Amino acid sequence: MRRFYFLLFELAVLPLVVSCGSGTAGTVSPVISVRVSTSATSVAAGQQAQFTATVTGTTNTSVTWLVVGGAADGTISASGLYTAPAVVPNPALVTVTATSQADPTKSGSGSITVTGTSSNITVVVSPSSPTVPNFGRQQFNAAVSGTSNTAVNWSVNGTPGGSLQFGFISSSGLHFGPGGVPTKSNGSGGVSTTTLTVTAVSQASASASGSTTVTLMPANRSAQPVPVNLGTSGGNANDSSTSGNTITCCGGTLGSLVVRGGTQYILSNTHILARSDLATIGEPIIQPGLVDANCSKTQATTVANLSQFYNLETGPVPKIDAAIAQVVSGDVSTTGAIEYLGATTDANGVPIPDAPNGGPGVAATINMAVAKSGRSTGLTCSTVFSTSITTSVQYQKGCGTGTTFPVTYTNQVAVAGGSFSAEGDSGSLIVAQSTADPVALLYAGSDADTVGNPVSAVLNFFKSGANSVTFVGGAAHPVIGCTLPLKPASATLTVQASATSPEGLQNAIGVRDAYAPELLAHPEVQAVGVGGSYDNPNEPAILFFVTRGQPRTNIPQQVEGIRTRIIEGDLFPSRGALTAAESATLEKSVPAPHMVYAISDSEFSRAKIVHTARVEELMKQSGVQGVGIGSSVDAPGEAALVIFLIRGAPHDPIPPVVDGLRTRIRESSRFRAGFGDTHPQRGCSLSAARKTQPKPARASLPKP
Repeated sequence: MRRFYFLLFELAVLPLVVSCGSGTAGTVSPVISVRVSTSATSVAAGQQAQFTATVTGTTNTSVTWLVVGGAADGTISASGLYTAPAVVPNPALVTVTATSQADPTKSGSGSITVTGTSSNITVVVSPSSPTVPNFGRQQFNAAVSGTSNTAVNWSVNGTPGGSLQFGFISSSGLHFGPGGVPTKSNGSGGVSTTTLTVTAVSQASASASGSTTVTLMPANRSAQPVPVNLGTSGGNANDSSTSGNTITCCGGTLGSLVVRGGTQYILSNTHILARSDLATIGEPIIQPGLVDANCSKTQATTVANLSQFYNLETGPVPKIDAAIAQVVSGDVSTTGAIEYLGATTDANGVPIPDAPNGGPGVAATINMAVAKSGRSTGLTCSTVFSTSITTSVQYQKGCGTGTTFPVTYTNQVAVAGGSFSAEGDSGSLIVAQSTADPVALLYAGSDADTVGNPVSAVLNFFKSGANSVTFVGGAAHPVIGCTLPLKPASATLTVQASATSPEGLQNAIGVRDAYAPELLAHPEVQAVGVGGSYDNPNEPAILFFVTRGQPRTNIPQQVEGIRTRIIEGDLFPSRGALTAAESATLEKSVPAPHMVYAISDSEFSRAKIVHTARVEELMKQSGVQGVGIGSSVDAPGEAALVIFLIRGAPHDPIPPVVDGLRTRIRESSRFRAGFGDTHPQRGCSLSAARKTQPKPARASLPKP
């Protein structure tokens, strides 16, 4: 039932005792008080609410009613029946008083809030459906009618005041845009960019609101003035297909600038520049890509010509997805500047374009902070999740049509977070956040991770005799966009919550109890509990609560097939064998775990031995799409053999430990690149599926 709250206001007069000399008794005046109440806390505009006055201290209980704000705040009858005005007043809180007719100096007050209804209050937000740049600012205005109270409360994507991920909005409607373009699942196992919703809610009535849809448009996606910067929209001028009256066009990202023998080339993917092996040398490379040029070559600039590409189906090992195109003189920035990659910002706080650190690049390491600037999501920032990955990636010939084929890669790099890239980001250069050193060339992924070729393999393929290939750039510098207050919150680096069944927990308790004395005998162990594993969220784990900093004494990685998890703390309040509930309470006393931890060189070497010995047999198992090296979350500091599984596909049981190395399960959609049809799958970067963007009688697809 709905609760009603009464507002009680009382004006009391203390008894006055008059003393007329020593030993003389005084007289006591009558005590009159007035108390006002109502059974409603609010009333809709134009409606009524009953107030009641209770008078004590006199037999004359009559009062005179008054609306303090006058007619604009409504009227009240001699019986206390309040009638709200037709429009909500400003402020909406209305005060009425009741004055004692027996003593006009005695009165009481009560308040009520006048609210509007959606039928008589409207809120219109402007501008309507604007396109604004990321890192940009946009002033929104709310026109409120049907009430004199025109104040509103602002929210972004349902969060009052906004958030880091979607940008903040002030009480006056000034929106500070996020650095990264938000993404969402595209319904086919991939990720595509999405919009923001800015909403203004009337303070007069929570049921009255107005909204507008905001499209974040990174500078990377638009047509660039020549000489163009890189990290921007581009592709092959012939990357389109026709079916009936519909033209489907594709594109991706012109990633970076490289030099060989004094000649500069644009570096991107084979499936971006060479149309997944269908192109011929010399074909024009344009900026922006057809996908952003209304499928018209005439609305784009030819900035390079295809010079060389790795053939995805017939190329030698190690496999890469890369192509280079010789630049047209004067049409590409000779410095190799990439959008948003600078160490400083402009006067509006937007990261300026800058080149990566020139040279051969560096090898990715687990937990390395990285960034990329691409056509669809602009600047995004995340962490290397796994390296040394062997994986099978699906492709499709042509733009939105053609046969599919798999390519098996080795020694790949995975970056954590499905939102690190989206459709259209393929071809982007992944760099180290701290130095802007090139690390990997982005080409594929899933709804959980982005995959890239290590730059060493890419550059090695394109060398010609004594002429090596290096990245055009300047000095090492930090990517400032990843440190700004509104830095791109593109990759949510939180571990997956446990989905352990009650039966699984009960099994873990049975095993723990059977071995409790010896498990508790480790000197660093304060308590042993049960909970979920983070290395495999579908399985239980025996939890070891250990003293922080104390040497480890070979705590087992598994007990009778049950994974173990180590939780460090100073002094835990519980000791001994704990129930699941007690374990969960104890876990809350320490910080939440990270998704990725750094591991030592010796740990990596240990994992590499196991990976080399086991990768081939694991890749043959059903449901496995990749095997790499990463970090354990169950045992921070330990390496793990990362098994990439296709979500929903049947697979053999994954043991908790292989050859003394913990295993870590990573489930996601299928890794794809250059895959296209009329259904969105994953964008240029991660999912490899291309998204159709319909235009009048046309459609365009950013390539993953």
